[in-house]
Formats: sequence, C-alpha cells, structure tokens
Amino acid sequence: MISQTHYNNKPTGYFDTARLDLLNLIPDENKNKKILEIGAGSGATLLYAKENGYAEYVCGIDICSMDDSHQNHPLIDQFIISNVEKIELPFDENSIDVIICGDVLEHLIDPYSFIGKLKKILKSDGILITSIPNIREWQVMFSILIKGDFAYQSSGILDKTHLRFFCKKNIKKLFTENDMKISECISNIEFTGHKKKIFNNFTFKIFEEFITVQYYCVVKK
Repeated sequence: MISQTHYNNKPTGYFDTARLDLLNLIPDENKNKKILEIGAGSGATLLYAKENGYAEYVCGIDICSMDDSHQNHPLIDQFIISNVEKIELPFDENSIDVIICGDVLEHLIDPYSFIGKLKKILKSDGILITSIPNIREWQVMFSILIKGDFAYQSSGILDKTHLRFFCKKNIKKLFTENDMKISECISNIEFTGHKKKIFNNFTFKIFEEFITVQYYCVVKK
C-alpha cells in the first residue's frame, strides 16, 4: 500500500491549486447545490467553489491531514481525513449533486468498486466529474517501448502513487461497467490552448490518444 509519506513528498503546491478545470465542467443546473470532492487535498477547490457560487454546501475527503491548509476553513462544511476505500461513505443514498474526483481513481486499489459506491450517493440528476491520466500518451509509450524504462516519478502519468493505469477505452469502461452514462469525455488538449490543439484539429484527431495527458469525464446515473 502507498504510504502517506509518498503524498507528503509531493512537489510544493501540488495540493494547493483550485481545480477550476473541473469546476467549470459543472452545468448550470447542478450549481449552487451540494459538492463532494474525493481527494480534496488542501481544500482549495472546495473553498473556491463555496466562495464563487459553484456550491452551497461542500464536503471533502482526503487521506492526508495537511497543516496550514484550508481543510479546517469555516466555509468548508465538512472535511474527512480517511482512506475512502476503507470506510463507508457517510452520506445518504441519492444525496449528492456533484462528486469531483480529480486525478484520484488511479490511486485506488479497486476504482471499479469505488465508482459503484459513488453511484449510490449521487442524486438521480447528479453528476460525477473525473480527470484520469492517459498512459497511452506518446512520451510515456516511447519511454516504455523504445527506452525500456518504466520509471516512476514524483508526479505526472507515472506518478509513484498510481496503482492503476488507463487508456481512454478503459476510462470509459470504468463507468459503463457500473451502468453509468458518460455525457462527456474530453481530452485535456481542449483546455490547453496549445500547439497540440492546433495539431489535433489539423490531423482530424487521429493522434489524439497519443498526445492526451489526461481525460476529463462528466458521468451520470
């Protein structure tokens, strides 16, 4: 099992940035309601959500307790320090409007069963928003296939705390096997404004799965 020490050794600021890329995927009809963030880190995303009209109630769960963070900020309604795979999630069925899992599922032993747990507490009109790294990205594949090097790193696709690895097809199956519907599955290229986006459109997205670092999914029951 990955120890908390590995998470404590993350680069400075790793957990401190509000995930606006994920918050901005929340449709208007799901805003100003109840958000649960799994892997909430310092609480920066939850605090931003509360202060900027994304939610009226926010709750976070993270495996790490962080000093000098927002975890105990008065605007965050509830913050739980625990391993989400070892606890019963303390929420009623059909009670959460938005669940956010930003780069979390790849850290779990059994993300397939965990999605089933999230589905139970998600409202019938709620959404699950995830971001998941894509191991098919060309630099990773070049390192493995050409250099023969599967070297773990302190962050990124081959983060040493990752227990599971996914391509786009596997990401989709993670949800469809739990009888959930994917309304959006978006390459991070769409958010970069980078030359990659120009290249991707110019080549009719033929190479998209090789230049995508992570996929964003919006999922419903």
